[in-house]
Amino acid sequence: MAASSAGPTDEYGIPIIPVPVDAAQRKRRAIIDAALAEFLREGYSAASMDAITARSGVSKATIYKHFGNKERLFLAVIGGILPSTYADLEPFNSTIAQAADLRAALVRLTLDWTRILLRPDIMSLRRLVIGEIDRFPQLGQLWYRVSYDMNNGPLVEAFTELGRRGVLDVPDPALAVQQLVACTVGVPQLVRTFRPDAELDEAELTRLITSGVDLFLAGYSVPRQG
Repeated sequence: MAASSAGPTDEYGIPIIPVPVDAAQRKRRAIIDAALAEFLREGYSAASMDAITARSGVSKATIYKHFGNKERLFLAVIGGILPSTYADLEPFNSTIAQAADLRAALVRLTLDWTRILLRPDIMSLRRLVIGEIDRFPQLGQLWYRVSYDMNNGPLVEAFTELGRRGVLDVPDPALAVQQLVACTVGVPQLVRTFRPDAELDEAELTRLITSGVDLFLAGYSVPRQG
């Protein structure tokens, strides 16, 4: 379902909601926080605008004034939070090509990445987007783009550089990144997505990630001469 045309949207179809100031800004923040909590708990269909009104302490008329309707509120709230989901990882990606110990750097990166993705708030957000992907495909497109731009993209550049230097043999750096993600981050993420109560202690997480990095390097490392 496309968002209502009552207002501008970005390239993904996410409503562009002007940011008000002072008291209006505080009300908008309260609405967003209340809506996010309600959508994560109930999903889009079951979420109640009355409940969001009660949670936020803001009148329903004010909510509609800021966001237009429930559909635009959902897209604006979820679309607004997705770009910050992986923000903590940005510095790590940029150091991979310069790492003195590539294996250790990849283990550290993918472990940090996994810890972030397994946070309860991000897992709940992931399940919500997956559950609403048919109704709001633009959220899936945005999540994919955010993930690529903030994580895969920098790694593609790093692997391309490592290929030029003869450290890795990567004919297709983009595919290599996808394979690294699949055999490291993707394993615990898949488990926790569909089994929220699954136990993954630090030792087991480290074992899974290290094994995946070793598998990746076994396929792409250039053997040392002599």
